[in-house]
Amino acid sequence: MLTRVKSAVANFMGGIMAGGSGAEHGGGGGADLPLRFPYGRPEFLALSPDEVECSADHIARPILILNKETQRLPWTTGYAEVINAGKSTHNEDQASCEVLHVKKKTGGTSSTPNKNSSTKRRSSLPNGEGLQLKENSDTDGMHLHYWSLFDGHAGSGAAVVASKLLQHHIVEQLQEIVDIMKNSAVLPPTCLGEEPENMTANSRTLTRAASLRSGVGAPGSPSTPPTRFFTEKKIPHECLVIGAIESAFKEMDLQIERERTIYNISGGCTALVVVYLLGKLYVANAGDSRAIIIRNGEVVPMSSEFTPETERQRLQYLAFMQPHLLGNEFTHLEFPRRVQRKEIGKRMLYRDFNMTGWAYKTIEEDDLKFPLIYGEGKKARVMATIGVTRGLGDHDLKVHDSSIYIKPFLSSTPEVKVYDLQQYEHGPDDVLILATDGLWDVLLNEEVAEAVTNFLPNCDPDGPHRYFILLHFLK
Repeated sequence: MLTRVKSAVANFMGGIMAGGSGAEHGGGGGADLPLRFPYGRPEFLALSPDEVECSADHIARPILILNKETQRLPWTTGYAEVINAGKSTHNEDQASCEVLHVKKKTGGTSSTPNKNSSTKRRSSLPNGEGLQLKENSDTDGMHLHYWSLFDGHAGSGAAVVASKLLQHHIVEQLQEIVDIMKNSAVLPPTCLGEEPENMTANSRTLTRAASLRSGVGAPGSPSTPPTRFFTEKKIPHECLVIGAIESAFKEMDLQIERERTIYNISGGCTALVVVYLLGKLYVANAGDSRAIIIRNGEVVPMSSEFTPETERQRLQYLAFMQPHLLGNEFTHLEFPRRVQRKEIGKRMLYRDFNMTGWAYKTIEEDDLKFPLIYGEGKKARVMATIGVTRGLGDHDLKVHDSSIYIKPFLSSTPEVKVYDLQQYEHGPDDVLILATDGLWDVLLNEEVAEAVTNFLPNCDPDGPHRYFILLHFLK
């Protein structure tokens, strides 16, 4: 299995960027600007500068795991990484694992989260300190667990920044709804500050006799609720968490866009985030990383991958509505292959944004332009440049040797899936696995599940390092 992974990475030198050098990332993020954060490996690995340098050995390619003797992560989380076979000088991927405390917003707060925010609680402490936090133990707030993977391309800058700050954007978005989330018996109000519509009857109504005596409820009475002539959607609590995560991704991307003019924030990254809050897992994915739950030996997919092929119709529709984004160099239509000039006037198969099937059209001069989406599978690219369609950063990415920006076609919006842990019975060998495409390019979900179900039963179910050993085996 190790040989298969290393071989695939070695052969796949193009990465998710055509060329992989990031030369088309002009403008912001210049090398002459200071770094937003210094480069390093994930904080919880606690590597020394010498160890970081050794981790970048493309020949030995050491597998990095947590120091099993001194450090532990929440839920005995396991982690392993290995550098690519040479497409970049440093490992451009990043990861985070933390326990955070969300307190109700009490006043004006900075709109740009800082890594030194007081909301952060380190989870990767010796002896497992801080791992048994109770979510409702603090009347002023709530705790959440946070895991994330960032697959960087054309530089590590965006991945490093996102690994340091995205969690604080999520906390900031949740601060406004702390009280609402903690009161799960009452649906969220439509407007903050309003009395929820489904308060208990005793708190909103009087007995009929008392109402008649006092006149309460009569037309014009101060206690008469306003008449409503429209229906109102009932929004469940988990939708507020989903919205908070989606908003946090957007704010993170906007912060990178703002700060790239004053800091060297190179490239872009995909983002896969898991938040555990109030008994539920929220899995947010923007890119081509993947999360699966293995429950009783069965695979439960928890993410979708966003590539030029899976988002073809969205990309084509955007290009159709805003053709200026194509720079008069590309066509939004898809053909089975490049159209040749000699085929003008002939009928050829094509596909538009409103089609899942194929039809024939008469080839015109405009159809000779390069297709917006070209290639198949892992070789599919947007504007012959990038192989993922969602993520963070890439604000200065242009088509090679042109002034055409690709960012308008890239979305920072994640897909968020929810898994209620209280709905299912789980055994000691049930796991959630997060990995970038380096793993999924060579192993199917079912192959990973088979490896897990064959390996974990042979480990002590209470062993604190069983998941590290498993991931070392998968790597």
